[in-house]
Amino acid sequence: MTIFDEISVDTVSKTASKSAFDEVVLLGTRFHKLEVYELIEYIVKSAKLSKKTFISHVNVRAMNFAYELPWYKDFLNKSDLVFCDGFGVLLGAKLCGCCVNSSHRMTCPDYIEKLAKSCERENVSLFLLAGKSGTVDKAIDKLKAIAPNLKVQGHHGYFDKHGAENDYVIEQINKFKPDVLYIGFGMPLQERWIRDNSDRINTKVFLPLGACLDFYTDVVYRGPRWMTNIGLEWLSRLITEPQRLWHRYVVGNPLFLYRVFYESLRSSKR
Repeated sequence: MTIFDEISVDTVSKTASKSAFDEVVLLGTRFHKLEVYELIEYIVKSAKLSKKTFISHVNVRAMNFAYELPWYKDFLNKSDLVFCDGFGVLLGAKLCGCCVNSSHRMTCPDYIEKLAKSCERENVSLFLLAGKSGTVDKAIDKLKAIAPNLKVQGHHGYFDKHGAENDYVIEQINKFKPDVLYIGFGMPLQERWIRDNSDRINTKVFLPLGACLDFYTDVVYRGPRWMTNIGLEWLSRLITEPQRLWHRYVVGNPLFLYRVFYESLRSSKR
């Protein structure tokens, strides 16, 4: 297999946990070509199955983690569905000749309310495990305002991920028995937590989505809409939080593109 292949997955029912979407492999890490309405449909239908479904997402940061951390790449490649949450990944795909476009990229703050409405309509319950205490409470209030009958609970994400405190949080989740569990600790902590605890958690869908609630509740500024729409959200965030994010973007973005070009060159020589 080359570093980048677009694979036609065997056609299966979208009510099944296995994805029926075209699969793309970039730097040895896979993701699927789908649009936001398809993602929401997949989440809601998977929540009605009698098995656990793992949904992941990739952006440039995730691709860099997967390149450096074998367990992380394994987590992504074994997930039932992986969607694209970064224009940089689409750029890397296009540079390698794949037919992808902006509709194949989606970010949680842009569709979380549509997901909430769909969950309300289909009687699918949601548990938010992310953010600070006030953030998760504010997010629940906002979602209930647009989906009053949504079954939703939450817990902040600032807890010890091991020991008694972790056990307590899992107990709270299991009491609620959510159909969909949203986890937002940031990469790669959220994926490791899912990997280490999924067997103990009573939910149907695991959905790690990073800092979505921070953006949704305006705790963190994403930047103006015109910048987010053309793939420059990273620049806006870098300007507002340079000390925390300079390495992620100033180093991480060029490193990702270098890896794409390098592996592409090696592949062409082979």
